[in-house]
Amino acid sequence: MKKSMIFAAMLALAATGANAKTAADSAAIAKNKPVFTVVKENPITSIKDQNRSGTCWAYSTLSFFESEILKHTGKTYDLSEMFVANKTYMDRATMAVRMHGDVSFSQGGSAYDVLYALQHYGIVPENAMPAPGTLTGDSLANFGEFFDVMTPYVEAVAKSNAKKISSAWKSGLQGIIDSYIGKTPEKFTYQGKQYTPQSFCQSLGLNLDDYVTITSYTHHPMWSKFAVEVQDNWRWPLSYNVPMEDLCKIIDNAVNNGYTVAWGGDVTEDGFTRKGLGIAYDVKKVRSMAGTDADHWFKLSKDEKKEKFDSLGVNAPEVVPTQAMRQEAFDNWETTDDHGMHIYGIAKDQNGKEYYMVKNSWGEAGKYKGLWYASKAFVAYKTMNILVHKDALPKDIAKKLGFK
Repeated sequence: MKKSMIFAAMLALAATGANAKTAADSAAIAKNKPVFTVVKENPITSIKDQNRSGTCWAYSTLSFFESEILKHTGKTYDLSEMFVANKTYMDRATMAVRMHGDVSFSQGGSAYDVLYALQHYGIVPENAMPAPGTLTGDSLANFGEFFDVMTPYVEAVAKSNAKKISSAWKSGLQGIIDSYIGKTPEKFTYQGKQYTPQSFCQSLGLNLDDYVTITSYTHHPMWSKFAVEVQDNWRWPLSYNVPMEDLCKIIDNAVNNGYTVAWGGDVTEDGFTRKGLGIAYDVKKVRSMAGTDADHWFKLSKDEKKEKFDSLGVNAPEVVPTQAMRQEAFDNWETTDDHGMHIYGIAKDQNGKEYYMVKNSWGEAGKYKGLWYASKAFVAYKTMNILVHKDALPKDIAKKLGFK
């Protein structure tokens, strides 16, 4: 009986301790929960959902151009991603064939692909093309079967052993593209007026020669231009190379002066959460705060690590990115060119730390219904390149790049 009473007392004490720990953990998590205040916010169009398609580059860059139109004309447009995808996939296949398959053929692309399409093919409003997914019985884009059919077709031509190939493959490929995402119209009517894709693009009030791509890597000279060496940069457009600090100044200057930025970055990092945050975690410090030694930490599952990261919220320690860190992450493949998004504002958390407000193309996913808050450290560290209006450049940087 006495032993039972002692055991019961021990259980009660343990429960009390556990409850206290749980309460303390809950209080800490609540303290770390982000509370954002907008510093500067520029107009954007509605959130879209790329769904199961590798077309973030089209969604994010057309969103950027829609904001450009809003800024310069005050008009709101919904432009067609599938029009851009149709034209781009045919061009990319042509390049793959010309290079005998030594250029990759995939769903991905770059912001420049959208700019190129606007310059060379024009654009159409969303309702001038079949809605994404509808031609295959889906309510949103789903490129699984589409590329299962198209990729081997392109590879068969590109890797052909023939001494001479005909141009018939292009007609066949165009038929596949049109069947899955829709045929691009030669003419269409919009708000009672007839347009071609080219004349519609000209009506939007954009000077497409005003846009520049910017990057920041040390394997090429600063203040020069080079083609960023990633697979989806298959058109090999040249980006201006500036120091990391100036890349950040460009983004800040753009947003603060009413411009937005098409952003190519890396979302494979643990710090880019599905809850709407982008944080450049300092893993060593996070591990220390979590009370785990290195051996224990590396044995944790991905979900267990994610839980510890998420629990720290806006108080998670971040690395202080340097130019050398950016370069190392690019060279060792830690930074990958995997997602296009749209930076449109700046906000600060309850600690005063600033974040970029980012429009994603994953529908109303995450805590902020399709919007993300990426810390300035994350963007400095994990940006591949950006597309921006040249008037958004700070004057001293524009001068160094040769712009008047």
